[in-house]
Amino acid sequence: MTDTLPRPPLPPFSYEEAVAKVRMAENAWNTRDPAKVAQAYTPDTRWRNRAEFPRGRAEVQDFLTRKWAKETGYRLIKEIWAHEGRRIAVRFCYEWHDTAGQWYRAHGNENWEFDDLGYMAVRHASINDVHIAEDDRLFHWPEGTPRPDDHPGLTELGL
Repeated sequence: MTDTLPRPPLPPFSYEEAVAKVRMAENAWNTRDPAKVAQAYTPDTRWRNRAEFPRGRAEVQDFLTRKWAKETGYRLIKEIWAHEGRRIAVRFCYEWHDTAGQWYRAHGNENWEFDDLGYMAVRHASINDVHIAEDDRLFHWPEGTPRPDDHPGLTELGL
């Protein structure tokens, strides 16, 4: 068991619940608040993110702190790919720039597994960055806020 309070929706997920879980994760990550985001994971969560392997909430929080110190202007869109039982597969893109002002669009896939209380216990992420010109950016809502409901998703953007 993890924390006492459940984080609905809980597994096994219906399609609608899985879509809601994906949007909840997207909204949390767009805040760029490492402490808040880390609370969605089990205390002993296991990750693979690119070539890093954080274990537990404290390491996840440290990882996210480093990530968002480097990836400024961060805006993320996630989209469900598949789900079954307690697992959800997601594809995502996010845009960010480095300290020199070079913009990137990261393209990735995640595999998630949740515990009975709805906390993510396992996260595997594969991500590739592509240089883009600032004029080629597609994500234009205020940084640190959720994507507006009327902003297109990945499929609508042709990503």
